[in-house]
Amino acid sequence: MIIGIPKEIKTLENRVAMTPGAVETLVRQGHTVLTETGAGLGSGLGDEEYAAAGARLVTAAEAWGAQMVIKVKEPLESEFGYLRDDLILFTYLHLAAAESLTHALLKAGTTGIAYETVTLPDGSLPLLMPMSEVAGRMATQVGAHYLEKNQGGRGMLLGGVPGVAPASVAVIGGGVVGTNAARIAVGMGAHVTILDLSHKRLQYLDDIFQGRLTTMASTEPNIRAAVQASDLVIGAVLVPGAKAPKLVTREMLPTMKEGSVIVDVAVDQGGCVETIRATTHDDPVYVVDGVVHYGVANMPGAVPRTSTFALVNQTLPYALRIARDGMDALRKDPGLALGLNTCKGRLTCPAVGQALGIDSVTPAQAL
Repeated sequence: MIIGIPKEIKTLENRVAMTPGAVETLVRQGHTVLTETGAGLGSGLGDEEYAAAGARLVTAAEAWGAQMVIKVKEPLESEFGYLRDDLILFTYLHLAAAESLTHALLKAGTTGIAYETVTLPDGSLPLLMPMSEVAGRMATQVGAHYLEKNQGGRGMLLGGVPGVAPASVAVIGGGVVGTNAARIAVGMGAHVTILDLSHKRLQYLDDIFQGRLTTMASTEPNIRAAVQASDLVIGAVLVPGAKAPKLVTREMLPTMKEGSVIVDVAVDQGGCVETIRATTHDDPVYVVDGVVHYGVANMPGAVPRTSTFALVNQTLPYALRIARDGMDALRKDPGLALGLNTCKGRLTCPAVGQALGIDSVTPAQAL
């Protein structure tokens, strides 16, 4: 198969979809890899490394002309013209929060396979997990930064110092993002409360953190109380493929402390905070009711070296199977098939259909 690796064009997105080592593996298995010139520079990976691995260095148009294009982030409007009906696109799509992209994929007839809905038999999301780990850890780091007075925050050190109380952190959602955010916050010495719907998950978190944080059921009264008491609120809610529910409402903001900070990692899926909107690394925050909002939609792009290698560790085995078997790879693996979001002009992710009001079929029906 001919595989294209375009350079990411989202603002300050420095990740790249394949490392030179991954390219070498693909080439050794008989595939042709077209890597856009400069695609890996943001991650510290030079063109000469890709050439040495067997890639052909090409323009963006040539990379997009491949049979399968592997990316990190969803296509932007300027890339919609590259979409076509004989293209397999393998990347993060987050279509529930991207109506124009959804319609563009459907109009073009592109086969869109979304990293974030590929599923293992145990229900876990292997291609979302590495970036969730990065984003969760970054959320606490970023929140601590914006609590500084000169960044608009309350002027608090997250962990306090002897004789001075630490900051209070509320993490809404106890999945991969929330667990990693809590791990860093606890490690920095903050007072941490984590909320989740699953009692079993809360039991697990209570066990692994050995009483170093507070667990609470994710009910509206508990969320309201936690938000009011916290200096930093981290949104870590995920409903696979669907828009995130708005758990922190507009009415809750006036109850928060002046200069407190919200970091909503769920912004890719529309956000779990009613007042959040997507921002970029070069303009990451804004203030509503005295509360600093951080809504960068590609947080791991700020640490591209770590993020690229973590992502490729997980995506390469799937890319190899698709390159070898084409659409048969999805027919053989129901979990990979759940990654299919668009196919032959049809929406194949019911959660996206429900979010956008578009008729959909299941991946099995499309295949």
